[in-house]
Amino acid sequence: MTAGSLDRAVVVTGASTGIGRAAVAKAVREGAHVFASVRKQGDADSLSSEFGAAVTPLLFDVADEAAVNVGAARVAEILGRRRLFGLVNNAGIAVPGPLLHLDTHDLRRQFEINLFGVHNVTRAFAPLLGADPDRTGAPGRIVMISSVGGQNGSPFVGPYSASKFALEGYSQSLRRELMLFGIDVIVIGPGAIATPIWAKAEQENLNRFANSPYAATIPRVLEYMLKQGKEGLPAARVGDLVWNCLTSAKPKTRYAILSRPFVDRTLPRLLGPRFVDRVFAQRLGFTNRP
Repeated sequence: MTAGSLDRAVVVTGASTGIGRAAVAKAVREGAHVFASVRKQGDADSLSSEFGAAVTPLLFDVADEAAVNVGAARVAEILGRRRLFGLVNNAGIAVPGPLLHLDTHDLRRQFEINLFGVHNVTRAFAPLLGADPDRTGAPGRIVMISSVGGQNGSPFVGPYSASKFALEGYSQSLRRELMLFGIDVIVIGPGAIATPIWAKAEQENLNRFANSPYAATIPRVLEYMLKQGKEGLPAARVGDLVWNCLTSAKPKTRYAILSRPFVDRTLPRLLGPRFVDRVFAQRLGFTNRP
């Protein structure tokens, strides 16, 4: 496989599986060179094995600011004076559980990856995208992978939804600030996608909620989410959309990609949040709703 064009170089975080891996594959097919960030050497080796010289793996955890800066310095060295074509902030985790039974550490861990990690990466790579005026080429773009949960909160994934709501606001402010440099920011809010994120969430220690009032409900909720994850849209659909965001002449500021757009977006908007509350209460067996 060819090395890909450094004139269309893209950084993708969280590239080991799911949406990140799909975004890497699409960019490589389009002739780009991809700098793909992962946390484990085994995942880096897997990327090299599949994509060869078209991908340069970067080993860092987005929550580790120093490691992110080292990765950015490596990309800068390889690019020379070129500008980075695109940055895809995809890395994320999901911390499940009822909010009243999660401590601040749980929420902080969620935000360290899904928001503060995005900030670390964005600050490190912004000069390469165009904030450094000495670089040559057109300004690059930033694609933020949010979620349908960034506009509608669901029970038992409060930390995840909160982090994605925060990411939506962060992205809007960032887009308006980066107009100074000509750098655009586009948000993608997927619904159910066939990715491992909820399978990883299942691995969380849920036994600590065994004595909570929610004990009987949580397994049903997680089973539903895992089912949605397995039966969701293929990650390649989002990977294709990411590339469209990077290359479209006039991209929208936000894209939603949903398997059930009427149920997940149109109906809640028409019927309002109290209606959605009643649906959740019925499904979860909550009889004491306000």
